[in-house]
Amino acid sequence: MLTLQSDFNFLGMKLKLLLAVVLSVCAVAVYGQRGVRHRQAQRPARPDSSLVVAYGDSLKAYRAKADSLYGIRLRDGVAPDPDARYFKLFAPLTFYHSVARSGMTLDRGTADGVDIAIDRALMAAYLRSPGRVVSTEGEIRKAGSLHEDITRPLHHKVEYVRNGDVAPDETPDIPLEIVVDKPNFWTFSGDYYLQFLQNFISDNWYKGGESNYSMLGSATLQANFNNKQKVKFENKLELKLGFQTSRGDTLHSFKTSEDLIRYTGKLGLQATKSWYYTLQLVAYTQFMRGYKSNDPDVYSDILSPLNMNFSLGMSYNVDAFNGKLKGSIQLAPLAYNFKYVGRKSLATNYGLKEGEHTLNDFGSECTFDLTWTFSELIKWKTRLYGYTTYKRTELEWENTITFQFNKYISSNLFIYPRFDDGTSNRDHDLGYWQFKEYMSIGFSYSF
Repeated sequence: MLTLQSDFNFLGMKLKLLLAVVLSVCAVAVYGQRGVRHRQAQRPARPDSSLVVAYGDSLKAYRAKADSLYGIRLRDGVAPDPDARYFKLFAPLTFYHSVARSGMTLDRGTADGVDIAIDRALMAAYLRSPGRVVSTEGEIRKAGSLHEDITRPLHHKVEYVRNGDVAPDETPDIPLEIVVDKPNFWTFSGDYYLQFLQNFISDNWYKGGESNYSMLGSATLQANFNNKQKVKFENKLELKLGFQTSRGDTLHSFKTSEDLIRYTGKLGLQATKSWYYTLQLVAYTQFMRGYKSNDPDVYSDILSPLNMNFSLGMSYNVDAFNGKLKGSIQLAPLAYNFKYVGRKSLATNYGLKEGEHTLNDFGSECTFDLTWTFSELIKWKTRLYGYTTYKRTELEWENTITFQFNKYISSNLFIYPRFDDGTSNRDHDLGYWQFKEYMSIGFSYSF
């Protein structure tokens, strides 16, 4: 009985051991299968064999085309020398007319083999990848060459210094102060001259005449604003006063030969490079009374008359003949003119009704104000002013030719025709035309 029990115990232990081994083998098999599946999921997919073959064929074809460029020279066993013609293959793809022309030509004649190979390679690129063409031969020619031929000799200015004048290598440590100045858009200039004329004639001079003395002073001041963007504001003040004496005038010891106070102001807004929308004011009168020889009547006086002309239009900045001709042209289709005469007795002489002081009218106006510098010695200033109401017209043309002998000595020739059909002083010979002329010599100064 004890023997049978011990046999059963021994058999149970064997079954348990066998069951444990079987379970261990199953667990290892399952875990190994999962690891294989995980490694297979992480491993990249193999590429398609057809894609690999196509890529390899394309590389072989490219190598064959590239080697064909050198094959022409390598036939004879000579290595190709550097050739600038190959730049077309490595520069940004450009359409050349010669490539298209050679492709449409049956007989290339004696064309170089390198040129033929390059043209074929470029034509293939044009046909297969037209979108990669970034420029054309015409655009390159339009841009021009970076090389410019030097037609004039180069002269180098060499400055010699003494050894003691050489600056030291070390810069001294000096504190620096940065100063920022505001831009100044104003410019100022002036022109002055004082000139004299003396004429002596003896009493027994065979042609007659009389001795006289004359003096003329002039000042022109300008203050102009230009912000280099859109706005210009120009101001010019002209002052002239001249006297003359003559023995034949027993009533006046001296008379005025030139008398002018004139202000011209222009406010402009830039429209284009040289054209401006402009509002202009021209106002002028005189300093003293005006007389005629041996005549006690007064023909003009300060504020008799006073002319003020407001005009709205466009002006053009003139800059021609390499800067020798400069100035401005004002064209105003709309203008308002105000005239004031303080002396009622002179009202009719200036187009006013008898006994009135003012005259208001509208019309059109133009002003040409130019300076032509022929050389350092000769200069011509001209001013043409015209105003019309389409019933009456005022026209003034002032011309001053200056002969500059040196920095301080000059001579002026002044010619001044004028037309005014609004006055009652009509001459039998000249009609409504008036004329003034003089020539003087003296001192001048400009800045």
